[in-house]
Amino acid sequence: MGWEALRQWGVDATRIEPLSGGAANDVWRVRVAGRLAVGRLGVRSDADLAWETRLLRYLDREGLAVPVPIPTAGGRLFADGLVVMTYLEGGPPETPADWGRVAGTLRELHRLTRGWPQRPGWRSSTDLLHATTGTRIDLGAMPAEGVARCRAAWARLAGRETCVVHGDLNPGNVRMTANRVALIDWDESHVDVADLDLVLPGNAAGFDDEAYDIAAQASAAWEAAVCWDDAYSAKRLAEVRAVDSLL
Repeated sequence: MGWEALRQWGVDATRIEPLSGGAANDVWRVRVAGRLAVGRLGVRSDADLAWETRLLRYLDREGLAVPVPIPTAGGRLFADGLVVMTYLEGGPPETPADWGRVAGTLRELHRLTRGWPQRPGWRSSTDLLHATTGTRIDLGAMPAEGVARCRAAWARLAGRETCVVHGDLNPGNVRMTANRVALIDWDESHVDVADLDLVLPGNAAGFDDEAYDIAAQASAAWEAAVCWDDAYSAKRLAEVRAVDSLL
């Protein structure tokens, strides 16, 4: 149906201007019931979107600043691949203190979602020690030597507690004000080991050297696998060290 689905949020619902939302979705600033909002149109399944919208509503109730799904006129939280969410003002983190606040927000996310069920169709990094596919990941498409390096990096996370990770923590997905840190664009969120979210500028999460190395190598391996095959994924794979050096 495409953007025609926006009419389900009201006859006056309208698109205003496109926003950057990555290659997987078409994201626009929209107006719904007279207020600014964000519409994201993609190809995720209903089960996938149900998982994400349930998560966001839960995090909002628990006090985290996140985009909250706005129901259609009929009460649905998504329709035909379209989700409409509240618009959050703010700017990106710029200083070490800002990134420290981001780290604190991420740790609260991780605390609140321990034991959360996996996003439908997704795999965690440690699941991929044995599985070969999960949503956008297909290890069979990667060079065998690269897969071995990625799995060696992920093996260092084995046995750790899992929770929801944001999955795409870059400055553009943070909206900061003096009073709060908001995390937006949850399209890559899933259940995994928390450390994958915490490889932040200036080591804002405060890892010791070994813990930072484990997290950074596992994160590079994840981004190589989830983005394969393009220039960025090749760059990230090049950062994952040879198997012997990780043991």
